[in-house]
Amino acid sequence: MRKKHAPETSFIFVLLLTLSACSKSSEIDAPAGDVAADASIIGVATPYAESKLEMKLFKVKDAPIYYVLGFSGVPDAENEGHTSNAGFVVTDAGVVVFDALGTPALGYQLLQRIREVTDQPIERVILSHYHADHIYGLQAFEEHADNPPVWAQELALGYVGGSTASQGEDAERRLAQRREALFPWVDENTHIVSPSNTFEDEMDFEVGGVTFMLKHLGPAHAPADSIMLVKNYGVLFSGDVIYKGRVPFMDSPETDTKRWLRGLDYLAELNPPPRFVIPGHGAPSQSVKEAITTTRDYINFVRDAMGTAAKNLVPFEEAYNATDWSAYQDMPAFDGSNRGNAYRIFLEMEAEPFK
Repeated sequence: MRKKHAPETSFIFVLLLTLSACSKSSEIDAPAGDVAADASIIGVATPYAESKLEMKLFKVKDAPIYYVLGFSGVPDAENEGHTSNAGFVVTDAGVVVFDALGTPALGYQLLQRIREVTDQPIERVILSHYHADHIYGLQAFEEHADNPPVWAQELALGYVGGSTASQGEDAERRLAQRREALFPWVDENTHIVSPSNTFEDEMDFEVGGVTFMLKHLGPAHAPADSIMLVKNYGVLFSGDVIYKGRVPFMDSPETDTKRWLRGLDYLAELNPPPRFVIPGHGAPSQSVKEAITTTRDYINFVRDAMGTAAKNLVPFEEAYNATDWSAYQDMPAFDGSNRGNAYRIFLEMEAEPFK
């Protein structure tokens, strides 16, 4: 049995501190432009570590759908690992959560924002994919929301080692890195919660009269990349298939940019088109085609530049330095991701003729 982070007898006190520190949910229409999460020094108590970030909640117009926005950039001590988006759908039979954020403390804050809206139980948590910035918050749901079922596409099991009883080497290395970069919000007590249920390609399910569709579009950014469409309300949670307002992360041997582009084409051709899109990173949009523009244009640009270099046997260093990155160099995460992205795509394009 895992050791609890805070004694049960003190938990009510911790909860009161949290609720008093957080402002009530923002009952406002979802922003349609480039809007980042607000940062306020408020000292939010959690059972894991104190947070100095306010987690602002947005509501989709005319729908019981809410979401939070992460900061643009890479996870660090300043943003406390809050770089991804997450959301939830309230139904008469429970709450469906999409993604769980990047630390147990953030997951706990998300859970408290849910509790400010409804006392319905967490019916399930859907994971867009298994990367650290989307999954470490699951620990809070496991420990403080009656351990709801966690759903992900079946390739997510490879991240955690192939079964719910083991963790893969990549997951362990990332966890060790985050314990240093995001301490105290990720520490020696942080653990990875594996999916309890998986699906293969596409799955529809219904909760409280609301119909949901899960669709696997990976391997793209990650092997298990999946979207969730809330059919009754025309709202799309895209996960990291869509990045908006920042450079996407592609520096992984598991990234497949060719399939990623096909996934973006699939989203652009959805009929009827979703009326609202919540990406994995960045601001929401009222148009799928507008939402995918940054991600698709960036992938195509890097593929064209690095593909030409690989075809002409130009060394990577020379190709990278000769590329005009001015269209992207001022975007968040450029310094942290662009060079690694380019090198990974260079290797992908070198290998593509032999596949």
